[in-house]
Amino acid sequence: MKTRYWIGLFGILLLICAALSLWLLWPQPEADQIQIICDGEVLHTLSLSEDQELTITSAYGTNTVTIQDGKVAVTTADCPDHICQDRGWCTAAPDIVCLPNRLQIHFLDTQAQDAIVQ
Repeated sequence: MKTRYWIGLFGILLLICAALSLWLLWPQPEADQIQIICDGEVLHTLSLSEDQELTITSAYGTNTVTIQDGKVAVTTADCPDHICQDRGWCTAAPDIVCLPNRLQIHFLDTQAQDAIVQ
């Protein structure tokens, strides 16, 4: 009885891991706009087609967000872990997040939103 329990539990965990892997590896639609959110407040909505660099300074810290060639990245951050910088250049979800500085870069696909509205 114990062996069947552990085999069943292992099988369920294996299925969950496989489903999560497929979901994470499934290609996300590329966004054409981003929202820069700090501490829950939308600071900017920017197009990925226009190259620019912004420095976001808040009470929690400073991040430099760079948009170049239709991609976005956090190029500098004063947070201790630099996970936001490690994401590199992105064009689609999941969001880029800097937890210590409470910064979030959210990807918007306005073409998909227009298709839903029509």
